[in-house]
Amino acid sequence: MKKPSSKIRDEIAKLQEQLKQAETREAERIGRIALKAGLGEIEIDEAELHAAFEVLVKGFRGGKGVVTSTGGKRSIGDTGGPAETSAFAPGPAQSSSSEA
Repeated sequence: MKKPSSKIRDEIAKLQEQLKQAETREAERIGRIALKAGLGEIEIDEAELHAAFEVLVKGFRGGKGVVTSTGGKRSIGDTGGPAETSAFAPGPAQSSSSEA
């Protein structure tokens, strides 16, 4: 038996709400991590930041090693704790020296 279109629309609305809630949770999680890492203090163009995140995601999805903050390489599946990534060299907006 086929569902009436009104039931399908109701299901779609519920799924859209679930999607919205899931995206909000994910955004909050990533935002907290980014702030802890000091990303909120860096002046960087949004497009440049987006491109940097895409490179980071490709590194994790590709299964290749990620350069850690200590300069070593770690495979994504290593169990030595979360990988701290430092895959990007400091640019003009990012200085490796700290300002006091």
